[in-house]
Amino acid sequence: MSGVRAQQKQKTRQALIQAAFNQLSADHSFSNLSLREVAREAGIAPTSFYRHFKDMNELGLTMVDEAGLTLRQLMRQARRRIANDGGSVINTSVVTFMEFIDNSSNQFRLLLRERSGTSKAFRAAVAREIKHFILELAHYLESETKCNAMHAYIQSEAMVTLVFNAGAEALDIEGQQRDELIERVIWQLRYITRGASHYARAC
Repeated sequence: MSGVRAQQKQKTRQALIQAAFNQLSADHSFSNLSLREVAREAGIAPTSFYRHFKDMNELGLTMVDEAGLTLRQLMRQARRRIANDGGSVINTSVVTFMEFIDNSSNQFRLLLRERSGTSKAFRAAVAREIKHFILELAHYLESETKCNAMHAYIQSEAMVTLVFNAGAEALDIEGQQRDELIERVIWQLRYITRGASHYARAC
């Protein structure tokens, strides 16, 4: 029975996280959410919320962790596809990132907003997720290009910063404008990669 209860508790906890993500939008940030609204959408009584989270801040920090993990898992899948099927690393990665924004726009909005929000704890959580993202890319570049760890990290940091900024722009455009943005980002990433490669040969 304890196993069943644990599963049900996890299911309810996940329902609260998803309910909070569902209520985010371009006009509705995390700070606008109320515990009562989130609990209602998750199908539980407001008082039951506290069985799963200490407060709304704890829920929000969990959401940041989940958004970061979702994005990293998608990029890992993209790299596995490249390893198995070939193709351009940059093209596949950019398309995968834009698909994340399309399919999980509220998760990306949360990362984007709380990255420079008023809560120090939230800023630190987003910074931690972005650093995880940078480190995974740096390890990949280091293994694929044989560059040293410091140069791989610097290159990864530049690439991630560029892609996140493009993601913010992508939230508000579609169609031809989105296609043009993707093409521009791909070329910008190629410039970074080519420059890093040239510098490595010159050293």
